[in-house]
Amino acid sequence: MSGTPVSEGDYGKDLFEPEHPEEAERIDAAALVYDPVTIRRLRALGAAQGGRCLEVGAGTGTILRWLLDEAGAIEVVALDRDTSGLGSLDDSRVRVLTADLRDEGLDLGGFDLIHARFVLMHLPERRRLIARLARWLNPGGWLVLGDAVEVPNALDTDSAYRRTMDAMWQALRTTIGTDTSTVPAYPHFLRDEGLRHVAGELVCPPLVSDRPLARFWSETWNRMRPALEETGLVDSAVIDEALAYLASPGLAEFGPGMAMAWGQRP
Repeated sequence: MSGTPVSEGDYGKDLFEPEHPEEAERIDAAALVYDPVTIRRLRALGAAQGGRCLEVGAGTGTILRWLLDEAGAIEVVALDRDTSGLGSLDDSRVRVLTADLRDEGLDLGGFDLIHARFVLMHLPERRRLIARLARWLNPGGWLVLGDAVEVPNALDTDSAYRRTMDAMWQALRTTIGTDTSTVPAYPHFLRDEGLRHVAGELVCPPLVSDRPLARFWSETWNRMRPALEETGLVDSAVIDEALAYLASPGLAEFGPGMAMAWGQRP
């Protein structure tokens, strides 16, 4: 992807509009898969107990509600460019902030936990934003980042699945600027911001037909079909074959995983 021009488009505007009737369902399918991974890590860090939290890219609010209901947060700021997916939150501990993380006018800080999942990968300014998030931490506060990484099968370069997945990443990059190439560097970025106890992990949840992760990719490819075809890497027949494969008992792939990195401000 390194030679592909990066667009200045935006997630939620040029792709995956929040008002689409199936967008919340698509997001929730991913949440069913990745929330247990995220929660296990946040629970191990214990950062939310009695603390102020910032949930960047709050989506439909699944992690936000866990922070409030189970993790013991005293306040959660839910930040997203579109917060309509949160619905009605009748809780004095929640502050819903409809804003762009890149807005230099944002005046935030004093957090014991900042969590951002599948957000920074879509923002070309990700390195600068990581520095910004690190500055918003209280002493002892944790920054936890999660973004996608690919683990492609080097022996498979021409299957419908591989071609469609490759077309997706190219379309995301050219349409909204998505780039996962620096995700493995997140631990270095956190260390360079002066955080301590930095570590990371990579999780590839099982990709099984008729399960939430396969449904998520099916919905994503269906929604992106015109953009996929515009890459010239696939046509409608290839996409249809890839979708049928996702729904078949013969599905056998490592799907894209989630790399998580975390560090604590001294």
